[in-house]
Amino acid sequence: MAIADVIKYEGDNSTFIWKHPLEDFNWGSQLIVHESQEAVLFMSGQALDSFGPGLHLLETQNMPIAGGFFKRATDDRTPFHCEVYFINKTEQMAIKWGTDTKMEYVEPTYGFPLQIGACGEMNVRLEDGRKLLINVVGTEHSFTQMQLVQKFRAFLLVRLKPYMVNYIKENRISIFEIDEHLQTMSDSIKASLSTDFQSYGLSLEQFFITSVLKPEEDRNYRRFKDLHFRNYADVAEAKLRQQVGVIDQQTAAQRMVIEAQGIAQKRSLEGYTYQDERGFDVAERVASNQAVGQMTNLGIGMGMISGIGGTVGNHVGGMMQNVLSPKDATAENTATPPTAAKCPKCGATLPENAKFCLECGAKVEPPAPPAVVCPKCGAKVAGGKFCLECGAPLTPPTCPKCGKPVAAGAKFCGECGEKLS
Repeated sequence: MAIADVIKYEGDNSTFIWKHPLEDFNWGSQLIVHESQEAVLFMSGQALDSFGPGLHLLETQNMPIAGGFFKRATDDRTPFHCEVYFINKTEQMAIKWGTDTKMEYVEPTYGFPLQIGACGEMNVRLEDGRKLLINVVGTEHSFTQMQLVQKFRAFLLVRLKPYMVNYIKENRISIFEIDEHLQTMSDSIKASLSTDFQSYGLSLEQFFITSVLKPEEDRNYRRFKDLHFRNYADVAEAKLRQQVGVIDQQTAAQRMVIEAQGIAQKRSLEGYTYQDERGFDVAERVASNQAVGQMTNLGIGMGMISGIGGTVGNHVGGMMQNVLSPKDATAENTATPPTAAKCPKCGATLPENAKFCLECGAKVEPPAPPAVVCPKCGAKVAGGKFCLECGAPLTPPTCPKCGKPVAAGAKFCGECGEKLS
């Protein structure tokens, strides 16, 4: 018969229940139970007394159940078979689990059949050690985390697979967004499995789905994955293009405003307005237009010029008068002494070829081109390539021999004496 002085737990933290190797010990032995542990005394295969944390002497007065049997039958001797089981009540963490086969279902977003797997971890605490010891462990010497997973795998997967598939369908979770729902799905599965664990004296403290195994090798899965990505990528790209377009338009609008403000400030410093500038531009284009020989174009040009200013109007008026009222050829050829130009705004005398008034700073329109005498009909016109009266070219005739200009109606060249036909 073995003699034991001390009986204590010698297992590790991954063990739920551990049986001490010493059996049939004498009364008076010391039993040491640590915090978060419980010791159960078996006698002749029957679970009798339980011991909490502390130091216990295995005597009849400390064992109300086993002591009575022992005292009556053996007179303080130990012919009976005795055993001690230690129950570890600490929370066992990071117990790994995983599905051994794939879960088949129809993906709710795109409607294609799919097979997935899942794995994770759980935390379990032994709440009622006697229930687990009697119903599951039996005569085994220990019950570890690995044994727990092996024994509980069947009911764990039978409940886990359909619950997980139904949860995905009911909440219409896309397989490509399922990782966003792992926390809520884990909490929901934990609540559904807690009752099954409690029936074995275990408390399911935490349950985690850490990964959903997707069928990356499946061609249909890859095809729908590309489609899902393109949906988001195309929308994001369209939004980006829209934002860039708005920024470009805003930049162009701000550039136009800045340029307009600069031009307006320049006009203000130079002493004229936008309307004045437009009038000057119109007058300049009309004066340089060689096709104003046609009466229709001339009338339009006059209407556009009429609102420009007094000076431009006077020049145009003189041009019209010369065109409509031809004079004697001798008088037309007489040179008129030029008169000093006047500022159309303040009337001050302007220097020759001045572009701005020295008194008020107003812009000065250049004088109209001098009148030209038609070599054929003698009419005085405002320039151009053809006469407004007869349509003859306004270029003076030249001598066919020496090329020098000759007077209108001359019969011989005044330079070389060649007879003109």
